[in-house]
Amino acid sequence: MSAGTVSLVRLALRRERTIAPWWIVLLIALALVLVSYIERAMPTPERMAEYADLINRNNFFRALGGGFVVPDLGYLAAWRSGGFLYLFSALAAVLVVVRHTRADEDAGRIELLRAGAVGRRAPLTAALLVASGISLVGGAATAIALIGIGLDPAGSLAYGAAVSAAGVLFGAIAAVLAQLSRTARTARALSLLVLGVAYVLRYAGDASELHWMKWASPLGWIHAVEPYWNNRWWALVIPVAVAAALTTTAYRLVEHRDLGAGAFPEREGPATAPGLRGPISLAWRLQRDLLLKWVFAVAGFAAAAGGVSTLMHQWTQAPGVTADNLLRAFGGSPGAGLVDFGLWAMILIFAHTIALYPVLVVQRMRAEERSGRAELVQSTPLTRIRWAAGHLVVLGLGTAAVLATAGGVFGAFFGFLVGDPATDVPRVLAGTLGTLPAVWLVGAICVLAYGAVPRASAAIGWAVWAAVAVLGRAAGPLYGRWGGTPFEPFHHIPNTVAGAPFDPAPVLIMLVLSALLAGTGLLALRRRDFG
Repeated sequence: MSAGTVSLVRLALRRERTIAPWWIVLLIALALVLVSYIERAMPTPERMAEYADLINRNNFFRALGGGFVVPDLGYLAAWRSGGFLYLFSALAAVLVVVRHTRADEDAGRIELLRAGAVGRRAPLTAALLVASGISLVGGAATAIALIGIGLDPAGSLAYGAAVSAAGVLFGAIAAVLAQLSRTARTARALSLLVLGVAYVLRYAGDASELHWMKWASPLGWIHAVEPYWNNRWWALVIPVAVAAALTTTAYRLVEHRDLGAGAFPEREGPATAPGLRGPISLAWRLQRDLLLKWVFAVAGFAAAAGGVSTLMHQWTQAPGVTADNLLRAFGGSPGAGLVDFGLWAMILIFAHTIALYPVLVVQRMRAEERSGRAELVQSTPLTRIRWAAGHLVVLGLGTAAVLATAGGVFGAFFGFLVGDPATDVPRVLAGTLGTLPAVWLVGAICVLAYGAVPRASAAIGWAVWAAVAVLGRAAGPLYGRWGGTPFEPFHHIPNTVAGAPFDPAPVLIMLVLSALLAGTGLLALRRRDFG
């Protein structure tokens, strides 16, 4: 073990003490919530068998959890929640590894540590140990919780092992990408891109029954365990072996690159920047890479969702209780078809996801402030308010662009593959853009937090987004609230896709609230200490 590894592990654990427990709680809570959901939705063996038969005949539903299902409580709960738990475990590991490797190099902390008795490999070793430890604890805690509520111990242990394996595998992927990338931002983006592609491949493989696509996906290897049914422990050999090979590769890259540099040489930038003529152009230059990543990622997922829209007609095979819940929960005209409500559910999923974009934009503003670059810019005639206002303009227009991408791409694929492009593209695009005031309101709350309590602004932003997503109509069915709750803004957006009349009142209220909150945040930013 490289010198100083133990000390760096202790330091990393100290830094993670306020973050890692929440990831573990999220895994346990989601697993238990979905067990409760299965028990409520399928209270009798007959109803469970009916749902299992429906899912097995419905490619759209079956691909959500991966593979065929059997009428067993444990298997159905793991099938329904497995994709989410594997994703969250992988995401937590990616963020931990990048935070304690490339991000620390960007901040100069590793250079300071290396001045002492710390070996070249110690930061990477500590990051991998902490990320793997969090994954293992999360998987073990999930298994113990499921055994505690009476599920099969063998299946619960296999399920927990699969959750842990997802974190270990993607932690190793992030370790390699952190060595190849020049900045932490790029390392995170590439790691999340790999995670997104893995999910799309797994979903497409299950939906199309092209099994090679599933086995080409790292997440497909995790799903192959099939806990509570086959309990294929041998399937875990694949992700563990790949993680070991990637870890070895990461160590080799550490040995052969300069500290603070990526494995690939940097491209020289332009000698001049004639386009930087004001706050908006500056904000665009700083935020454009994030916006473009979101546009391309959302376009890819929207295309994938539109591609499986040929299976939308299978929504009509849902049991009467599910159809009634959709009709009652998602508003719309009584004469609308079940597919229209399915379209609105997909739009809400996109909108809740895209609501994270303004959260990240505001966090980048805070990062510019903490790095000192924003203060240097304000030594010019550019004032603090103008600097922040430029970022807010990019935030507002960028959010609209991402939503338009989601609605346009999804509507186009659905229209050309299933419906009528002349009518479906405009209504899906209009319905998606109709959620814009709600997304802006989430961003305005983040701006207020940034201006008033900058140190807690990141935590507040994530908490607001998580609360909006959990309390919304897209996640509400998981805990018996098909209609969501009135405490999140998307609840008040009319379902125009399914024929609901447009009501301008909630839209105007949200726009006014957004303006007030953002304006108050700017005033607070002007009065507080900067940096």
